[in-house]
Amino acid sequence: MSEYVRVERDGPRMAITLARPDRRNAITVAMYAALADAIESAAGDDSIRVITLSGEGVDFTGGNDLADFMQALPRESDDIPVWRLLRALAGNAIPIVAAVHGNAVGIGTTMLFHCDLVLAEEGTRFLMPFVDLGLVPEAASSLLLPRLAGRRRAARYLLLGEPFGPDEAREFGLVSHVIPAGGLDGALKLTVDTLLAKPAQALRLTQKLLRRVDTAEILERMELENGHFSERLNSDQVRQAIEAFFAKKARA
Repeated sequence: MSEYVRVERDGPRMAITLARPDRRNAITVAMYAALADAIESAAGDDSIRVITLSGEGVDFTGGNDLADFMQALPRESDDIPVWRLLRALAGNAIPIVAAVHGNAVGIGTTMLFHCDLVLAEEGTRFLMPFVDLGLVPEAASSLLLPRLAGRRRAARYLLLGEPFGPDEAREFGLVSHVIPAGGLDGALKLTVDTLLAKPAQALRLTQKLLRRVDTAEILERMELENGHFSERLNSDQVRQAIEAFFAKKARA
């Protein structure tokens, strides 16, 4: 487990929190492993009825910790922690409620395609800068985003890297609820309590039915994206883009 991923049990609820606020919850390879372990372990525990996913501090997550990602990520494995996490999310059979605020960058946005309900606080900023970093989308977002938002809007977010807010995200279906500033914790509790008050088996079966149509297609697209992503990680373009990112950050 990573010290920066907090996994807590409260009866039938598993609460997963990204807990690296001093680095805007940027996700390391070890954090991906801890997240994957948590989702995979929940799959084998019938007592867990709801999973929540949130971030500590000012942001949900600033995306990958790029320095750690480039240094610690094994290049040749098909079972690297981030791919394990994405497969676990895609195949998950327990309702997941995400509570999002601040910045949700990269996988901080794409993982939300695999949550059942997404509560986004006013002022949340979604951004998928994969192309800017010389990379390609992941989490089957190249399939799911055009399906939800249409090809033209998907091109704005993935090709141009335009940010968007919670109202726009709710309009095309990434976000289920937009929450007034300061109300996210209360809204998350209310949503979880509402789910837990429902008949457990009916809730789980309905969640599985909602997901069943496209799970195989999603996993197939993930594998295609992962192959391109892994190839791009070894390219000079990615190295140069990440060096430019850190140089710009140092000047700021």
